[in-house]
Amino acid sequence: MAIRLLFAVLLTITQAAYAGVLQEAIDNAPEGSTLVLGKGTYRGNIVINKQINIDGIDGGAVIVGDGTGTVITVNSSYVTLQNLSVRGSGDNHDFIDSCIAVKNADVVKIHDNKISDCLFGVNLEQVNRSVVENNRIESKPFSLGLRGDGIRLWYSHLNVIRSNISNNVRDTVFWYSSGNQIESNTVTNSRYSLHFMYADRNVVYNNTFNGNSVGAFFMFSHSSRVQKNKMLRGVGAFGIGIGMKECSDFLITDNTVLYNARGMYVDQSPHQPGMTNIYNNNQVMYNSVGIQFHGTTIESSFEGNTFKGNITDLSNNSLESKLELNKWLMNDWDAYEGFDFDGDGFGDTPMVVMSYADSIWQYRPSAKFFYGTPALSLLDFLARLLPFSEPQILGVDEKPVMERTYE
Repeated sequence: MAIRLLFAVLLTITQAAYAGVLQEAIDNAPEGSTLVLGKGTYRGNIVINKQINIDGIDGGAVIVGDGTGTVITVNSSYVTLQNLSVRGSGDNHDFIDSCIAVKNADVVKIHDNKISDCLFGVNLEQVNRSVVENNRIESKPFSLGLRGDGIRLWYSHLNVIRSNISNNVRDTVFWYSSGNQIESNTVTNSRYSLHFMYADRNVVYNNTFNGNSVGAFFMFSHSSRVQKNKMLRGVGAFGIGIGMKECSDFLITDNTVLYNARGMYVDQSPHQPGMTNIYNNNQVMYNSVGIQFHGTTIESSFEGNTFKGNITDLSNNSLESKLELNKWLMNDWDAYEGFDFDGDGFGDTPMVVMSYADSIWQYRPSAKFFYGTPALSLLDFLARLLPFSEPQILGVDEKPVMERTYE
């Protein structure tokens, strides 16, 4: 059944006579029906407590909140919201004012919507087996830390978050949320493109994160796959492509990590004994630091990765790290200075990455002011030529690749 709402004149939120027209139509619609909204402006804030579909079929239906609270609140399973423009939430972080908020529901579909001028874009709380797809999302025009999250999941599992474009939001958050598929999304001009906390068994695949403070940061999580993503231009002195804190049993493969202050930040990861993190076939290039380790005491495996154009390929800023446990094999290092006399495509001698004068800024943060300057470069050169202290070995690749074709 389809109930078609058509108006000869555009409705506006200032027309009190039409203030409740959409909420009334929802309340009166039979369970499982579809409301097809014609072109026009409809007033929020609406609440959906039944199984229903709302379709702004030609993309011309605009639902505008009253500037307080959440524009569309969904409290029912089997609801679909599509082809809508939604805007005008409140700006209260304590109440998570959103364009679309779904709570305690399953099998909800939110797709092909334009979301703007809302503190939080899409907020899912205890929502499972749902889809958020092909939406365009922007927060309110606040400073970075005061914006809301573009997409926020809290205690929400087995969802698909796919092909969304978020710009000028704060973060995209997955907290206490497991088994989700995060695929082909784009995030720009934001803080954390993805932020996971206590979130296990997620798949992060084929996303593009460009010009954010952090690409993807995982905390206190395990057993996830991060594959074929692009982590580009992490802004700021501490910009990170991929960050790991106390994470175990991760597969991080085929990612492109370019132009970040730190390509990867590995903090006490792996964390669980008996679990290994695997980093395979990633391109870690043109970062200030390729991989920075902090307090890592359990082994990880690094195989088939490319390290090219980084100022420093590897660094360690914690005396507690046990980097000798890590396994390095068949990585491509542009800093490798060996030969391949037998022509097998691999260096005849191991690639040994050592820390010389760069230990100064790794252990003394104030010295970072001189990082990349001619003075520190000269000091590093002299330390390599005539070491004044025993260098720290950061990694040993027994079979370095001599040449690899870059895409």
